[in-house]
Amino acid sequence: MGFHRRIAPTGFDRGAGAFGVAACVMSAAAVAIGALPASAAPQDDTRAEVDRLYTQAEKATEAYNKADERGDALREQIGTVQDEIARQQERVNTMRDALGSLAGAQYRSGGLDPSLALLFSDSPDDYLDKASELDRISARQAGELKDLQFALRGLSQERALADGKLAELERSRTAVARKKRVIEGKLTKARQLLHSMPYADRAAFDRASRSTRADLPGLGDAVESSSRAAIAVAAARSALGRPYVWGANGPGGFDCSGLMQWSYAHAGVGLPRTSQAQRYAGHQVPLSQARPGDLVTYRSDASHVGMYVGNGQVIHAPYPGAPVRYDPVGMMPISSVTRV
Repeated sequence: MGFHRRIAPTGFDRGAGAFGVAACVMSAAAVAIGALPASAAPQDDTRAEVDRLYTQAEKATEAYNKADERGDALREQIGTVQDEIARQQERVNTMRDALGSLAGAQYRSGGLDPSLALLFSDSPDDYLDKASELDRISARQAGELKDLQFALRGLSQERALADGKLAELERSRTAVARKKRVIEGKLTKARQLLHSMPYADRAAFDRASRSTRADLPGLGDAVESSSRAAIAVAAARSALGRPYVWGANGPGGFDCSGLMQWSYAHAGVGLPRTSQAQRYAGHQVPLSQARPGDLVTYRSDASHVGMYVGNGQVIHAPYPGAPVRYDPVGMMPISSVTRV
C-alpha cells in the first residue's frame, strides 16, 4: 500500500543572502514539482488498495450471508425431523403398550396346552376362529412395529446427518467470520489512510467510486414494472443515509443484498439473502429495458447488488463507511438486471 509523504524542504543557512534564500526556495520548488508524479502514484496505489479491500469485504459478507442462510434452513429441517421423530416415537410407545396388553392376554390364554384348551372349549370352532384372528392381529401389530422402528432408525440417521451438516456449516461460518475480522482490520487501516489524505484527494476517490461507463444505453424515467416494485423503490428511498453494516438487512443498517431483501419485504416479496441468489429471483432483462425496482447485480460473480430507480441511477449500500445512497447504474461492470 502506497503512502503519500510530504517531501521535507532542504535546510539552508539562516545567514545566507537573499540570493541564497531564493536559490534554495527555487531548488525546493523544483524538487516538489519533480515529485508530483511520484506522489500521484502512491495516491493511485491507495485508491486501488482500498477498492481491492472493499471488494474482498463485500465478497466475504455475501459468503457469510450465504452460510447464515443455509444454517437457518438446516435448523428448520432439523426441527421438522425432530418433530416427526417425536410423533413416530409416540406411535411406537402406543403400539408397544397395545402389544404388551395383547402379549399378556396371549400368555394368560396360553397357560394351558392348546389341545386341552380346545378340549375344554365350549365351541372348538369359536376357539380356532379366535386363535386365528389373534395370530393375524399379532402379525399385523408386529409388522407395524417393525415398520415404525425402521422409520425411526431412518429418521435418527437423518437427524445425525443434519446435525453433521449443521456442525460443518457452523465451522464454515466461524471461518468466514474470522476472515471478515481480518478484512475489517484492513479496511480500518485503509480508512485511516484515506483520512490522512488531503480533502481534495478524498473527494477525488469518492468521485471515482461513483464514476460511470460511457458506453451504457440511454436510460430514462421509466415507471415501475409493478405495484410491488413501486413499494420496494419507496422503501429503498426511505433507507437513504443509513449506514452500511456487515451482514445486516435493516432497519438500522444494511449490506447490499440486505437492503434489497428489506425493501422488497415491504412489498410482501421474500428475496433470497445473497446478491448471487437475488440475480435469479425473477427474470432477467436487458439493461436498456431497466425499470425502477429492477435489481442490478455487479461484477462477474454478482457480489454486489443495487436497485434501479430511474434516470440512470441505483440506490445501494456501497461499502463500509459509506451510507445508502444514489449512484450511477454504470458505476462498475454490470452482471445482470433482474425484474422481480
